[in-house]
Parts: sequence; C-alpha cells; structure tokens
Amino acid sequence: MRKTSASTCDPRWAVLGLSLFALLLFFDLKSSSAAAGNRNPASNPPLAAQGDASSTALTIYNQNFFVARERVPLDLKAGVNEARYSGVAAHVEPDSVILRDPSGRALHILEQNYRNDPVSPEMLLSYFEGKTLEFATGRNADGSDIKIRAKIIRSGYPGAGEENGQPAAGQPIVEIAGALRFGLPGQPIFPAFGADSILKPTLSWLIETDAPGEFSAELSYVSGGMSWVSDYNLVLADETTGKGDLLDLIGWITMRNQSGKSFENARIKLLAGDVSKIQEGGAGNRFYLAEDRAMAAKPAAPVVREKSFDEYHLYTLEHATTLRDQQTKQVEFVRSTAIHASRLFIYDGAQTAQYAFYTPEQIRQDINYGTTSNPKIWVIEEFKNAESNHLGIALPKGRLRFYRRDGDGRLEFVGENTIDHTPKDEMVRVYTGNAFDLSGERKRTGYRVDASQHSMDESFEIRIRNHKKQTVDVRAVEHLYRCSNWKLTEQSSNFLKKDAQTIEFPATIAPNGEQVITYTVHYWW
Repeated sequence: MRKTSASTCDPRWAVLGLSLFALLLFFDLKSSSAAAGNRNPASNPPLAAQGDASSTALTIYNQNFFVARERVPLDLKAGVNEARYSGVAAHVEPDSVILRDPSGRALHILEQNYRNDPVSPEMLLSYFEGKTLEFATGRNADGSDIKIRAKIIRSGYPGAGEENGQPAAGQPIVEIAGALRFGLPGQPIFPAFGADSILKPTLSWLIETDAPGEFSAELSYVSGGMSWVSDYNLVLADETTGKGDLLDLIGWITMRNQSGKSFENARIKLLAGDVSKIQEGGAGNRFYLAEDRAMAAKPAAPVVREKSFDEYHLYTLEHATTLRDQQTKQVEFVRSTAIHASRLFIYDGAQTAQYAFYTPEQIRQDINYGTTSNPKIWVIEEFKNAESNHLGIALPKGRLRFYRRDGDGRLEFVGENTIDHTPKDEMVRVYTGNAFDLSGERKRTGYRVDASQHSMDESFEIRIRNHKKQTVDVRAVEHLYRCSNWKLTEQSSNFLKKDAQTIEFPATIAPNGEQVITYTVHYWW
C-alpha cells in the first residue's frame, strides 16, 4: 500500500487537499443554482428537518474525524425559503457543510448559519443578567414551590461577557432585598423558551429555487469526535522449538463515537491511511472517554469488506449498524489460522541512546562511545502478510497482542506492540519483549588511533549465553558507527552486511551453551 507523507507537502497544498471535498460539491451546487426569483423569505415559513436515518452514511478516518452524509426532507416553494436542520454532530466543521439535491434540482444557497449553543441552566441564566428571576427554594405543605425573587448581577457563565479581555466566569452573584450574595438561592425558574432557542446544534439556510417541490436533500459535512482503530489478537501454538511458531489471528475494528450525536442504522466505511488533515485546536479534536462497549461478530461470513481507494484502503461494514453517542463498537474484520511465523532473537549489544545528539565528528573522537554493554536479547515475531500464508489483506495500523497457552491450557499474555499500515505481501515484524533465558555481553578489547594516518582500529568480544533446554539461533548485530569507511581485518566467524554501517553475525548456541564472537574493524577518513 502506498502512503502519502504530509511532512513533504507545501502547507498551501495541504489546505487545498482538505478543501477538495467541499469545493467539488460547492461547484456542483453552483452549476445547478436557479436564476434570481422572489427574495422575500417571509413569504415561506421555515422548514424544520430531522433527516432520514435509513439513508445515513459515515466514513470514519483513523485520525479522529469523519464525513457524515444524511438525508434531509425539504418542501420548497418557488423563491426564497428558510430551512433548518437540528441534530448535526456537535463538532461539525461548519465550513465543510454541503446541502445538495442528488437528482440535480436547482438550488441556490443564499445563506447558511450554524448555532451550537444548546440551552442549559448556566447559559439561560446569562440571558437574565440585570433582570429579576424567581427561584424555587423548597416545597410548601401542599406541594407548591416556595419562591424567592432575586436579581441576577453576574451569572458566572463563561460566555456571558469579558473582564479585562478574558471571559467572565466564577460564582454567580445575585441581589436579594438590597443585599448581594454569592451563589444561587435555589433552582431558577425560567420563562418559556423563545422561538430563537435551540436544544441541539442547528444548521439553517436561506434557499432559493425556481423548481418547487418536496424532495430528499443530501447533507454532507466533516466533523471531529469519531475515530477507529484496529486491534489484533494472536495466539501462538504450543511451543515445540525455539525457531518457529504457528499463529491464529483475529482482527477487530473498534469504533468510538464522541461526536455528540447518535447515528441510527448507518452504512459505515472506515478509511485507513495517512490522510493530510489540518488539526485545529477546537473541541472536535479533543480526547473523550468512551463508556459503553458493544461486540458484533459473525464468524460464518466476513462482516467487513476491504478494497483499495485512491492511495488508501476502505473497509466497508457489510450491514448497517447503529453507532450511539459515547459508544464503543467492535466488529471482527479478519480471522485466520495456521499462519507461519518465525521467532527471531536479536542481540544489539551497544548502548548508544545517551549519545543521540552526537555529530559524526563527536562519535569518532569520543573514546567511550559504544562501550556500554546491553545484556538484553530481543524477541521478534515476524510473518509474511501473504495469501500463501493464510493472510494477504491490507492490515491497518494497530496493536498486536500475543498470547500462548501455558501448561494448564490457559492463555497467557506474552507481549504486544504496534504495526503501521501494512500492505499485502509485506513482512510484519513485531518486538514482543526480552528473552529471559538468553543473555549477552559485549566488551571492547582493543582501541588504537593513528592521527597521522587518519585511521583507527577497534576490537570487540561478544558473548551470548543460552540457558534454554533447546538450541537457539541468535543474530548479533553490530553498528560500525565510527566512520563510513571501514573494513574488518579480523573476525571469528562470517558476517552479513545489512547496510552501509551495520553487520550481523549469525550464531547457533547449544542448550546451556555459550558462543563467543570477536572481530577487529579498521576505520579511515
């Protein structure tokens, strides 16, 4: 699978790419707009739309945003109409909103407005600053409210005003019988809602058309607050040798909805890939905790279908499903057995992390560079993502968890790590931990610098010990980091050159045995 890299893109092109979806639909709308007609919206009352849930479609990206497509029933008159749709996602990007007639009906959007200030006690209280309200402070014997009147001096609502350029907040202040007090005396009793009050995030439009009639418009928008990840559980067969494994793999897609809206009976697609997306600092990009978990799987048939799309991969849920607000939903998307895997033991004995900011000159001149020994030997599981190995599907990035049965037949967790997006026919390599019964030791045995000849010689001894009951193969990795010009002048065994400055000594170690590797490298500059 090919990948795009946002880091290599001009920011102006990134902005253009983000707006492409909206621009295409905008010009589609503009090309089908009607000529000017009656521009008096008062002649046509507002149309309130709730949408057609059966036609809802979602495309969820693994970057905490999604594209929603919903049906909005409209009944337009000739001329200018007011229309309103309540219930869009709470973190919608208003500039991404598109309203269109899929059949090509001529629409002209004169104006679009978005409001996301649903009523709350705190917000309503801010509307009554400087005014007097009644408060319920308790109950009379007959069940009626005990009321007291108080003037709202400060509501405490953050959006009510500004103090020294900062949003006003803090405890409410009220005036009762000429005295000021902090806090509210009871439960405020508000007048009935006005016509301008909203209970849900709302979009409204002024729509002009010369083709009146009733139809189902398509509403599309981008919103934050929804994401998906893939998780893989891999069960290793009972260990028989130290060289290979058979794996059973189950892959789950986990969708999390923190968008502030539930989507009923929605057709869902999941897009895997590194899509360039400008991350704003708004609420749609915050992290929200999910509470519920629903499990959905159908072992007899796949519930997710995968295909290539542009430079990415789409995973389509085969059946419509309901994704409620604050819900976590899981579906199985891949299951495979008897995957052949190799277990690798890697010994990379030089600890150099503390020199991460060294320049090549400093590396060459520091006599102690690379002399600290790492005793740990890594455990790596690798397998090929190929049809011949019972896989061969584009694997979206996610977490791999490995399990193995113990002597009692119970599954035990033996390590985990993550993978990036992995195309078919590529190798999957995962570090799962350090081997308990294997250890390594690396020390420098010789060091000589000839400044007049611009050269140096350095010698090392590597010891690898095996405390297992079976023979194991270990790869001893050495980084020839002093200079780009080098050659080995002495070596105790053959090596493989992995890249310009990395070599690898294969070692086969008997049970309860040890193998010693020595070499001398000559550098010049």
